[in-house]
Amino acid sequence: MFISDAYAQTAAAAPGGMLGNLTSFLPIILMFVVLYFLMIRPQMKRQKEQKAMMDALAKGDEVVTSGGILGKITKVADAYITIEVSEGNEIVVQKGAVTTLLPKGTIKGL
Repeated sequence: MFISDAYAQTAAAAPGGMLGNLTSFLPIILMFVVLYFLMIRPQMKRQKEQKAMMDALAKGDEVVTSGGILGKITKVADAYITIEVSEGNEIVVQKGAVTTLLPKGTIKGL
């Protein structure tokens, strides 16, 4: 008497269908694209340039190490280089410690 009959209703179709799902993920996809072009791609380019510079190190090049030491390369090995920091004083450092390759003639007195 007090309870009325309940009738099942058919579910309404989702608005937009597949297109609605794609547009909800569009901002996330756009963020990853922007992240790639602003952060990942430039970092990969810098790594590639650094590796090319390390592979091109040769005797007589003037370099700056990550510790700030300036010198002229006297010996080059696979993983290490020997740098002359002053007349008769040489140090051995890893190739990865070289940060900058200076133009010839930058360091006077060596």
